[in-house]
Amino acid sequence: MNSRSQSTTKVYLKVRPERLGVLIGEGGKTLKQLELRTRTRITVDSVNCSLVIEPATPEVTADMLLKASDFVKAIDAGFSPDKAERVLEEDQILVIIDLKEIVGNSPNHLQRVKGRIIGEEGRVKTNIEQATDTYISIYDDIVAIIGDYDNAYLAREAIEMIIMGREHSTVYKYLDKRVRELKRRKATEFWIRKP
Repeated sequence: MNSRSQSTTKVYLKVRPERLGVLIGEGGKTLKQLELRTRTRITVDSVNCSLVIEPATPEVTADMLLKASDFVKAIDAGFSPDKAERVLEEDQILVIIDLKEIVGNSPNHLQRVKGRIIGEEGRVKTNIEQATDTYISIYDDIVAIIGDYDNAYLAREAIEMIIMGREHSTVYKYLDKRVRELKRRKATEFWIRKP
């Protein structure tokens, strides 16, 4: 079987109607930049708010398709294109928490939980972002996090603790301890690898 007869990998995604314009950008600029950076071709169906991501050339790796997919998911999760771009960097990931899966469908309960994660004047969200060097978006009924692997999952743990009703002060102490451990571990790895 030759390489031409192999099927091309494609990624199919849906986007919230109100986020489609953000993804496309003024005059299609955001989408074009995404295609250039990831070497993909993206076809948008604006009627059904869906899109197809495929390689622009046979040399494009699956990783590039996944990075383009993560960018689209980040926009759909409420991030601005500037913040969503961070997920295109090699060591950055996108983590999504579906609040309905954790707390159920009660609108009042969802609103209360989102309020606890955001905090007064956005302080809780900002504190977690600063402690973990991540971006956090609370949009609709999801919480999305962009950061390096360790920090994104640490932010997720902190948010899940808040969802489960832990006191903010307890979460901050936990974060502080874990961030110090991560820094120590990364410093140790650096010195061990250094020739």
